[in-house]
This record gives sequence, structure tokens and C-alpha cells, in this order.
Amino acid sequence: MKFLRYGPIGSEKPGVLDADGKIRDLSGHVGDLSGASLDPAALAKLAGVDPTTLPLVEGTPRIGACVAGTGKFICIGLNYSDHAAETGATVPPEPVIFMKATSAIVGPNDNVVIPRGSEKTDWEVELGVVIGKTAKYVSEADAMDYVAGYCVSHDVSERAFQSERSGQWTKGKSCDTFGPIGPWLVTKDEVADPQNLSMWLKVNGESMQNGSSKTMVYGVAFLVSYLSQFMSLHPGDVISTGTPPGVGLGMKPQRFLKAGDVVELGIEGLGSQTQTFVADV
Repeated sequence: MKFLRYGPIGSEKPGVLDADGKIRDLSGHVGDLSGASLDPAALAKLAGVDPTTLPLVEGTPRIGACVAGTGKFICIGLNYSDHAAETGATVPPEPVIFMKATSAIVGPNDNVVIPRGSEKTDWEVELGVVIGKTAKYVSEADAMDYVAGYCVSHDVSERAFQSERSGQWTKGKSCDTFGPIGPWLVTKDEVADPQNLSMWLKVNGESMQNGSSKTMVYGVAFLVSYLSQFMSLHPGDVISTGTPPGVGLGMKPQRFLKAGDVVELGIEGLGSQTQTFVADV
């Protein structure tokens, strides 16, 4: 199933896509796509509801972030061998983990705000993994039992903030609006192999990233297990698993985003996003 959240910022309602790609209102069955409602068993129960019996959502409402109440937005750095190579970095012996502030989360088609003082705002299409039930010290063999589904994640990054102003990466990753997720939370039963999904990103119609999750160094099951050794993963937590090559930082000469640029991105089976980048005022 493809679940989503629609409506004005702060007033989103849960929905599901029907066979014709139309939004059906789920609010009569669940309050929101968060917490206990993301448990795989709970999602399976929702999937048993016939979409044609649900109210049809008219028009083209705003699509919100596909998950509500995210407690942790965890990102994995340098997790694609070809991306590490383009940036001159070495593939790490263990996953590089950093946090993206949950206040960065926005809808998939919302504007992205370039922060004041930005010199190097960059793009990164990533596979997002949504946790469905609490995971602590889980094995790699059992890790997928804790996954609710997948989404498109755009790990927008300000490279100067990230790497040139001392300290850790978080401040270059956590600016307001730097975390579009969605449009859909796609349940794992619809994704035959998360390690074989094509991924793409365009800037102003020009292809920049054209890769596949098959070049991930550390796969989804490994990452869920690995992270659970250090912290409990809770329902609604999102893991953004790294990006394929083609980011602005890796270009010669380097290329970064400016106000007015339009970025489109998507992942096979998970939908697409479109954002206009605007200046902070």
C-alpha cells in the first residue's frame, strides 16, 4: 500500500492511494500515520480496508511528510561506493552516522529555503526507511521485521556549514526545510528488493543523479541492526540511507543551488518530489 498525509501544514490527515492513484481519506480508521499506527500489523490491518469504501479526496491538496511524529531522523554518510569516490572520500569501515533535526522535515513538494549565509546548498536523493516498531539489539536476520516501509528522502545539505565551519555535520544538514520526505510511505510488501531501486534527481530539468540502491555499501537490514546496537529505534523514526553519485560537491567545477532552482527527484516505486528553492527572508 501507499500511505500518505495530505492537507495544510500542521493539519494533515492520513490517506491512501487507490488503484487509480486517487487519494482516499483514512481518518475514519486512524488518527495519523505515526507511533503505534506504523506497526507492521497495524499497517496490514489498514491495508485490508477497501479503498473504494473510503471518502474520495477532491482536488489536488498539498502532500505533507509521509510520517508524523518522527523522533529521530538518522542519516548515513558515504554509504555509496561511487559517491564516496566522487567526493574523494574513503568508504568507511563502519557506517558514518549523523542526525538531521526533525524540524527540517517538510512535505515532498514544499519549498526549500536556502539559509542566510549559504554558499553551498546541495542536493542528495536518498532511500528513506521508516521504522514500524521499537528495535533494540536486533539481529540483521530479524531487522526487516521492524521496518514499516520506505519513502523518498531528500537530504538537502549546506556543504560550507557541514565541512568548513568546524565540528560535526549536523549543522549543515539540519536547516529548516532540509528534509523533504514522501510523497508516500510504501509498505515493505510492495518493495521486492530495497537494494535494487533506481534513483534519480534533476536540477532545472538537467539530470544530476542517476543511480541505484544496489551500490549501497551497508544495506537496509544491516543498518537497522547496526543502529539498534547504539540506540533504540522507535516507530516513526526515519533512516536516510545515503546518496548515489552526482551531487554538486563532486562536480568539477562544483555546482550549488540558488534561489529559483527547481529540483525533481524520485525512487523507483516510491514516487517523486519537486521543490523550488527560495531565499530566506
